[in-house]
Amino acid sequence: MHTVLLIVHMVIAVALISLVLIQRGKGADMGAAFGSGSSGTLFGARGSASFLTRTTAVLATLFFITSLSLAFMFNQKSEVKSVTDIVTPAAPTVPSDLPQSLPAQPAEVPALPNQ
Repeated sequence: MHTVLLIVHMVIAVALISLVLIQRGKGADMGAAFGSGSSGTLFGARGSASFLTRTTAVLATLFFITSLSLAFMFNQKSEVKSVTDIVTPAAPTVPSDLPQSLPAQPAEVPALPNQ
């Protein structure tokens, strides 16, 4: 379920980005009003802008819904999320066949020759 929702979320994000990049700014409306030939388009003079705006609004709403759903679903997992919750392993034990005490004197270290 998580994977399907994540894939849908990514498709909506890509569609939303592409729709925002396709739209013209508000300053481009003056050129269209004085006969730039956009009235003969598929949606009419103003229909394309309102269609893209409505589609962008619907995709933005779906994006927020899938974002909140993913956040809720991933927050409900019962995994260890903190370092303090991890159980540390016990200290290693010394085998019984090794001597339990260290020698009293350190080993002899040869002196370095003077150069």
